[in-house]
Amino acid sequence: MTDWKIFQGNNTQDTNWTLPEPPSWRDFNNSESDPKKRRAETFQARSEEIDLVNAALYLRRPLLVTGKPGTGKTSLAYAVAYELGLGEVLHWPITTRTTLKDGLYSYDAIGRLQDAKDKDKDKDNLAEIGKYINLSSLGTALLPSDKPRVLLIDEIDKSDIDLPNDLLHIFEEGEFEIPELRRIADKLDRVEVQTAYKDQKATIEKGRIRCTSFPFVILTSNGERDFPPPFLRRCIRLNIQEPDKTELERIVKAHLQLDDELSEKADNLIEQFLKKRQNGELATDQLLNAVYLVTRENSPTGTTKDDLIEKILKYLDSSEDS
Repeated sequence: MTDWKIFQGNNTQDTNWTLPEPPSWRDFNNSESDPKKRRAETFQARSEEIDLVNAALYLRRPLLVTGKPGTGKTSLAYAVAYELGLGEVLHWPITTRTTLKDGLYSYDAIGRLQDAKDKDKDKDNLAEIGKYINLSSLGTALLPSDKPRVLLIDEIDKSDIDLPNDLLHIFEEGEFEIPELRRIADKLDRVEVQTAYKDQKATIEKGRIRCTSFPFVILTSNGERDFPPPFLRRCIRLNIQEPDKTELERIVKAHLQLDDELSEKADNLIEQFLKKRQNGELATDQLLNAVYLVTRENSPTGTTKDDLIEKILKYLDSSEDS
């Protein structure tokens, strides 16, 4: 294929084409290539980030991470989980409708009632109540464990005004109750429930969950709102700065294998990226997208390349997500 364009827009069908190898961070066809693992392996941590992660681990305090979109706030959680062997990151995305209970557990009372009606009317299905309870990300993170689990509470600044204070109580106590199980503790003191981990269950005693290792909690924020002082006082705060030229070079090198000639093309794009970033918000993954396109075989050339780069390195709207 001599032309970089696969889609020609000429309304003529042509099935004799193949896609080139995808960017390493967008490879979904390789069973050995886990995008989350790749995200963790290529994260470039600064000394300040390393220090504050360790402080949060030592103090058993949540880490509130602020920064512009695309600066690697969420990637930090995956990097810590990967390097310390803490298993799967428990991800809790926040919206304006999110409540504390959403993060702790869900109870399918209607499902249980329907199943009870379908069975023997004279027989209570109380012993099967665990089938209808699912621990959510926060609830799973608080299960007893030898080492802390990693919990990513994403975009906390989108939450309802009460959620930070509600979380404060959970973070201070390190425990919570499931009322549906607490009420029947005298009849059924141990119940097996579903967790946020796929195909993993946990046994709850007397309706109470209490952590033995406080989870490593990262809360991300785009800095779009202020939080209550009591909440901020109990968090370790980290502001991730936009990467400079040297850091961008390290990021590109970590994601793409480039020879000297291609590295020169990448350097030119980095310079262009830095100049454009002075006039508006640009995310690092926009730079990676541009570098991938112009350094691969059969890449666009001439004015086509320049126009394409201009479109890829388009300023982010302030309302866009990280």
